[in-house]
Amino acid sequence: MSRRIHFLGVLVGALVSITSYAEAQPRDVLAAMNVALSSLSYEGEFLHIADGHIERLRIFHRVRDGQVLEHLISESGGGREVIRTGDELQCYLPHERKVIVETRAEPGSLLGTLPAFGAGLENSYRVALGSRMRSLIGKDAQLLAIIPRDAYRFGYRVWIDSESKMPVRTDLVDAQGRVLEQVIFTKLTVGGPLGPGVFKPVVDAAGFERVRRGGGTSGQPVALLQWQVGRLPPGFKLTSSGAQSAGDGRATVTHLVLSDGLASMSVFIEDLPSPPRQAWAGQGRIGAASVSSRIVANHQVTVVGEVPAGAVEWVASGVRRCSGGIGLCQETRRQYHGGSCRFWPNIGCLSFNSAGRFR
Repeated sequence: MSRRIHFLGVLVGALVSITSYAEAQPRDVLAAMNVALSSLSYEGEFLHIADGHIERLRIFHRVRDGQVLEHLISESGGGREVIRTGDELQCYLPHERKVIVETRAEPGSLLGTLPAFGAGLENSYRVALGSRMRSLIGKDAQLLAIIPRDAYRFGYRVWIDSESKMPVRTDLVDAQGRVLEQVIFTKLTVGGPLGPGVFKPVVDAAGFERVRRGGGTSGQPVALLQWQVGRLPPGFKLTSSGAQSAGDGRATVTHLVLSDGLASMSVFIEDLPSPPRQAWAGQGRIGAASVSSRIVANHQVTVVGEVPAGAVEWVASGVRRCSGGIGLCQETRRQYHGGSCRFWPNIGCLSFNSAGRFR
């Protein structure tokens, strides 16, 4: 009799679990994932796949007393590392013998959190739950599809671990459903102890050049004094601005970030030196990111982002200097809302070389 009661208890529990699963709403699943990414301590190994290239990475993430510590390590050669302590990022580039230090205002993981869906995002995307699958870490995962409503952004397919609510696989997909980029966890441990040693660089950075870059500004950003982004796709806003060295000791690159709350684009504006060097203009790709560059008022304007090519071309064609010289562009000022962009493994720590091209 007791065995029968135990069996009935297990059956009832399973039915309750299935019912709860069936009644789950896409927004609830998305919110649970964001909470997991921002509040749990975890370590794992994952594959980053884009443009036919596979990169193996490790990540350590710890939250203690409200402060986030994070360490991202490339294990596919090159030794690139990113260490986050609170809002400070240190990007170690051994092949350049350089450490880039910058401020990152976004509170989420370096993996990138997906935002809660408000009215603004619902105008640009819809979300839906899909089927369940067995992930590479050997656990059940729920598919969440994020589907764009227009041609200015890509979609996402995210498989979320049913137990930890962590995203164990993320696909970036175009309008035809083709996979452009993937992040797939092969190992994941949630809640284990992470000592301070795992948040120190593996590479010996003695003798490396340290370069500090400015982060986003608030109020009246200096980068907007002379430039206006006149054409934005629906839902996109100017969220951050700053300036960084071009790496040649001469020029400074203005950096603007545009975002719809999920997708983002960066606008780089570089003053051409005198006499003018040969500048690059045209379209291209960096992994899953689209690139469009043009010459405007003796400046090279480059727009890059994980969005369709038409979106970066549209933005690049609308960047112009403000009429009347120095003085804040009023239209651009109204578009400024503060914020920052998230880190993507294949685009992180972007810099310019002396020819104005990305490296």
